[in-house]
Amino acid sequence: MTTSPRQELRSALPLPLADQTVLSFRFTPSPRGARLARRLVSCQMDAWGWLHGTPAHDSVELIAAELAANAVTHGRVPGRDAELRLSRVGGRYVRIEVSDARGERWPEARDAGSGEDCGRGLLLVAALAEEWGTAPRPGAPGKTVWAVVAVPGTP
Repeated sequence: MTTSPRQELRSALPLPLADQTVLSFRFTPSPRGARLARRLVSCQMDAWGWLHGTPAHDSVELIAAELAANAVTHGRVPGRDAELRLSRVGGRYVRIEVSDARGERWPEARDAGSGEDCGRGLLLVAALAEEWGTAPRPGAPGKTVWAVVAVPGTP
């Protein structure tokens, strides 16, 4: 019996589990990879009990999507994966980290002009997160952009 590429991909992905406190995976820095990252974050938030449509779920999902999209747009290095790490911190916070291979390009929130279609992602992150920042990528070239979101007590 042979498996399809889609079945192999599914078996290679981490499964969101309610009892795990950390979800970590690499993704191709492409629009498809960013969509997959967003979907896995959504599934993990559901598994933790913060369901789709709740402020905690939607804030974490949006921040993860923005950081993954930034890694694709500004941090892509051919042949190098991006990485997303989602973790529960003390039952009151969720931390989102997205790492890419471009350590020389550090993000900064800026006001986008009214006629611009892009440039507001980090402003959204700053508005939704308790705090956010950047750091050198641990153990590899590049950077990590992180955000911490306050969530209601254990769902």
